[in-house]
Amino acid sequence: MSHFALTIIGRDRAGIVAEVTKILYQSGCNIADSSCSILGGQFSMILIVSHPEISDKAVLMEAFAPLVQKDLSVFVRTLKPGGEERPDLAGEICMISVYGADKPGIVYRVAHELGKRSINITDLNTKLIGDKSSPVYVMIIEALLPEGIESEEVESWMLALKQELKVDISVRSITSVEL
Repeated sequence: MSHFALTIIGRDRAGIVAEVTKILYQSGCNIADSSCSILGGQFSMILIVSHPEISDKAVLMEAFAPLVQKDLSVFVRTLKPGGEERPDLAGEICMISVYGADKPGIVYRVAHELGKRSINITDLNTKLIGDKSSPVYVMIIEALLPEGIESEEVESWMLALKQELKVDISVRSITSVEL
């Protein structure tokens, strides 16, 4: 079975997800993992897909020709064996929220503090909310805490950064639930 990373980028409009997934469904692909978002006015989507018979990424690209004609950029990358597997990430999941005035360096400074302590960021989203006269920068991070590190400890590490950047930073643990 071949696995591919598929990236779609283009001006946002209703129906893109339906168009992408219709092509994948009609092509016989299985979606293993996906993420999509609107960044500014641009739609962005990345998927890990598999197909039991297609091994040439050009065949998959050809299926997406109608989307390219609609001004969407489509990129396909063949994954090396093992590149499709969900990594076995150990640790407690926590959510880190950052709110404040928009300024350069917020993402870097918070990511740097986490990285130097071997805290793995598994998801990161930023948005500008509020009205134009008083916008608020929001960053939400999902991270895995290494064994022995508690969310309260991470929050205490962020105190100096919180004061320096003049932002609010909160950290909370997310309890896993088995279904």
